[in-house]
Amino acid sequence: MNKEINAIIKDFYNNDYILNEELATSLFLLKNLEKPLLLEGNPGVGKTMLAKTLASHLGTNLIRLQCYEGLDVSTSIYEWNYQKQLLHIKLFESEKDKKALENQIFSMDYVLQRPLLQSIRADKPVVLLIDEIDRADEEFEAYLLELLSDFQISIPELGTIKATTKPFVILTSNRTRELSDALRRRCLYHWVDFPSKAKEIDIIAKKLPNIDQVLATQVVTFIHNLRKSSLHKPPGIAESLDWAKTLLLMNVDNITDEIVHNTIGSVLKHKDDVDFVRNKTVQEFLFPID
Repeated sequence: MNKEINAIIKDFYNNDYILNEELATSLFLLKNLEKPLLLEGNPGVGKTMLAKTLASHLGTNLIRLQCYEGLDVSTSIYEWNYQKQLLHIKLFESEKDKKALENQIFSMDYVLQRPLLQSIRADKPVVLLIDEIDRADEEFEAYLLELLSDFQISIPELGTIKATTKPFVILTSNRTRELSDALRRRCLYHWVDFPSKAKEIDIIAKKLPNIDQVLATQVVTFIHNLRKSSLHKPPGIAESLDWAKTLLLMNVDNITDEIVHNTIGSVLKHKDDVDFVRNKTVQEFLFPID
């Protein structure tokens, strides 16, 4: 294994994030090829946490852009500080050189920098997390292409703003819609799956060192078999940890039907999913018949 990849795995482990070699290799390429990394996978597999841990690993800041339908330039890239511009015009309304006045108010001093612009104008490379890009409109992807390929942003009144430092860009997608080929071509790619049982037990043990191995195994076995069911929202790693924490708090050493009925709200967040589990027994999830 490459020494730097091995160092990434060890450092992430020290930051409570367990990487496999494939994902660590993707991060190695992100750092050394200076290309954005697109992470796709089900909700709750740790994509967002990966970006946060990467920022800690690199000793830099995280700038996060949470995507949503209707996201546009003014909330993601920049917006003119109109109040400051109007105040400047008022103070210098007697200025005879109107062109000079226009140049003054249309400068970076009057720009409100949003996450994308902040990331390329930072004093040192930051981690830029463009979270849940699939929630944004397809038109928004077009705004991103220049940044993802050339690390620059064009502002009509100012021209092209090139990166002071190149950010480490991570995009995440839950695949609620298909992303464009143009965006995909500009990125490295990695599919983040739910961890294996052994790995998820390791994650819980790392986060909760006081948990009994038998209980951790029961939690993970239950969750893994639950994910195979037809649920509205399968539980992620965060829900596994929440349930394990809940059981520890309640001094539970063995999962029973009563415990499941009382604590399943730590795992499932949809009424139909909760009813589905409550109509079954613990044994059906701990020892399913395939």
